[in-house]
Amino acid sequence: MDILKIYTNETKPSTSEKEKIADFLFKHLDEFGDKKEDILKCLNFAVKDSKNALGGFVLVLEVDTAIQGVTIVNKTGMDGYIPENILVYIAVHKNARGKGYGKTLMNKAIEVADGDIALHVEPNNPAKFLYEKLGFENKYLEMRLKKQ
Repeated sequence: MDILKIYTNETKPSTSEKEKIADFLFKHLDEFGDKKEDILKCLNFAVKDSKNALGGFVLVLEVDTAIQGVTIVNKTGMDGYIPENILVYIAVHKNARGKGYGKTLMNKAIEVADGDIALHVEPNNPAKFLYEKLGFENKYLEMRLKKQ
């Protein structure tokens, strides 16, 4: 049985649920992932469990009580000139890819988000094609300055 859980500042995951979500993302984001501590920071921001967090939401897709996909969307606090939301993480279990779970998560994220959504995707990430099918377009080339 498929279950789609939505966590927000009103329906927060427990500490053990946060660990399971972060572990899942760390494992299944593959080369597109971040350190577990950064994933937990993002998750805590989404459910307003960190200082100055604006919120957002976390979607967890479970099949027979096992996590098969997760996405985390954070609010940006901006409106119009920058999208109101940024999809920070989305991953589907390695053994469940190609079953439509990514599309399910993306469609629910689009439905739940209040306002526009931005996301960053590596040019070689196969999920790029799904995002384009859903209406995302490449508007900018991202550049970053990392201060040491």
